[in-house]
Amino acid sequence: MSATQSTLSLKSVYVDFREITKARLAVSVVFSSIAGFMLGINDFQSLNWIVLLKLAIGGYCMVGASNAFNQVIEKDLDALMDRTKNRPVPTGRMSGSVALFVASFLTLTGIILLYTINPKTAMFGAISIFLYTSIYTPLKTMTSLSVFVGAFPGAIPFMLGWVAATGEFGIEAGTLFLIQFFWQFPHFWAIGWFLYDDYEKAGFFMLPTGKKDKGTALQIILYTIWLILASLLPVLGYTGRLFITPIAAIVVFLLGLWMLFYAVNLYKLRTPKAARTLMLVSVLYITLLQLVYIIDKFLR
Repeated sequence: MSATQSTLSLKSVYVDFREITKARLAVSVVFSSIAGFMLGINDFQSLNWIVLLKLAIGGYCMVGASNAFNQVIEKDLDALMDRTKNRPVPTGRMSGSVALFVASFLTLTGIILLYTINPKTAMFGAISIFLYTSIYTPLKTMTSLSVFVGAFPGAIPFMLGWVAATGEFGIEAGTLFLIQFFWQFPHFWAIGWFLYDDYEKAGFFMLPTGKKDKGTALQIILYTIWLILASLLPVLGYTGRLFITPIAAIVVFLLGLWMLFYAVNLYKLRTPKAARTLMLVSVLYITLLQLVYIIDKFLR
């Protein structure tokens, strides 16, 4: 094999690995875990970079494993949808057995790394893989309640960081879980809306009413309101060591109104473009909220 062919081969392996683990999604999930970790430590001086690195790599492995298992299970359905038909397994660039090996290797590596932080972190990581792979994935072709089930593993990363930093699951970790739990609904229903036709090809039920109608749009608004309320809980002083100042709460509230505006806009327009915009805003919302929480913690 020539040097050029070898380089191309390595590049294709790298590209396929990124796709099988859904790298962009995995990185965003890891960011949530890091945010939770930063909120869990006492101060910046107590930051353990080795533990943080283990959390980042272990977290990526766990998310990557879930996505790889998902693509093995759904390879035939992925081949039916435009957005997924060029993935490594449906195209045959990666065999199902190789993808299964990658998923298993990432699972084992991730659990071991997270266990070296503390057993609870490994336990929650393992639970997220199990729920995503064994319950959420098969339910997608059966019922729209799959989004509700998927919201549980989807909400674990933010609180996972807190558990990694403290070794404890209490009101603080529960609050972080609650915030990301409610965030899942407007985010994924927006995706389900603008990709409705593609999901329909594979028989996936992603919208609460099964249709792109006012009922679905109204539920998106309601869950966005629940998200805003959950995001403001730490200012009340009832969430243990997790709290934010009134100034931070105002910023978080304004971010919530920003997202709510686009949720209402979807209700009015009910177009794929409005849904896509809401999805993008929701990603910015959760990222900015986590940054506000962290900045507020270290500035007060």
